[in-house]
Amino acid sequence: MELPQLDPAIPHLADVTPSVLAAMGVAGFEPRIPLPADVAGACVLLIDGLGAELLDAYAADAPVLAGLRGLTLQVGFPSTTAAGLAAVGTGCRSGEHGLVGLSFRLPDIGVINALRWRPHPWGQDLRDSAVPEEVQPRATVFERAASTGVAVSVVSGAQFSGSGLTRAVLRGGRYIGVHALGDLAAAVRTAMADRGFCYGYHADLDLVGHLHGPGSAAWRLQLRQVDTLVESIVEGLPSGGLLAVVADHGMVTLDEADVVDIDATEALREGVDVIGGEVRARHIYTRAGAVEDVLAVWREMLGDRAWVVSRDEAIAAGWFGGRVSDDIRLRIGDVVAAAQGASGLLRRTVEPVESSLVGQHGSVTDAELKIPLLLAHR
Repeated sequence: MELPQLDPAIPHLADVTPSVLAAMGVAGFEPRIPLPADVAGACVLLIDGLGAELLDAYAADAPVLAGLRGLTLQVGFPSTTAAGLAAVGTGCRSGEHGLVGLSFRLPDIGVINALRWRPHPWGQDLRDSAVPEEVQPRATVFERAASTGVAVSVVSGAQFSGSGLTRAVLRGGRYIGVHALGDLAAAVRTAMADRGFCYGYHADLDLVGHLHGPGSAAWRLQLRQVDTLVESIVEGLPSGGLLAVVADHGMVTLDEADVVDIDATEALREGVDVIGGEVRARHIYTRAGAVEDVLAVWREMLGDRAWVVSRDEAIAAGWFGGRVSDDIRLRIGDVVAAAQGASGLLRRTVEPVESSLVGQHGSVTDAELKIPLLLAHR
């Protein structure tokens, strides 16, 4: 079985923030991506769900974004928000930062949902028992930049202030909680005008894509709003200011005829302890001695709906990056299933909301892995 692999010639999302800080002349950061010189203030703005293929297909709805189109980047596996935000915040790939899925198993804790920082699929807050700074102990790029005297801001939804994910991968900057496009744009403009560095985040394109499908009428209208957001920031760029717009993943629309409900398929649960991940990227944690049997059954049952591999095969294929530390290996499923085409690995009983969504992401297809890098510099 030939597995998809990341293209070593294509820069990774994890390369963006260190490169922007290097362009600002911040000590300790090396440029991984060519960027303009003489940068006096900068922002990395992440638009959740803005895949490169989607932007190129619907460029007419986003003329400002399309006009800034530069390199195509890749996000690695899993192509999901927790891993993408961790890549931006740490400058590392998932095998190093350790957020290897929307949900994954932590020793002595169980399966944790990294977005909610709660047991998966439900339970009480885990910030006391799964301390975010211990789950992801690497110094973030924001901590490193702030230690040199740079004014660092994190501009994101007010509801995410102090969340487990924020503490794990976005700590180190002054958190500015925002509520709408207007105060997001204003906060970003202020940070750059003060010659500081900021990270900004906008979630709604991803939300609309999940609900209605990427490329739907609702999604295209939301893309127009994102275009206006970026235009308002570009118009306010100070002299020497740099805006780098990226995404955490793309998205595909599921084909209902090509989905499998794990909860309704008894054979897929034989020998399985717990299941993590999400609809297009599953971590399957097996019972003792059952790995080979589970691997064989999942391959036979899913066929060409998914690439089904062992933990070692996924790591050897470079899905989690070139380095995977021993403690992070334990977070990866004994068996990993990455959806192909428009298929999905649903859990309608355990994950009823997630399983009802039209748009999904997480796997290793180009539609999910490839993201645009959009640059504006004054």
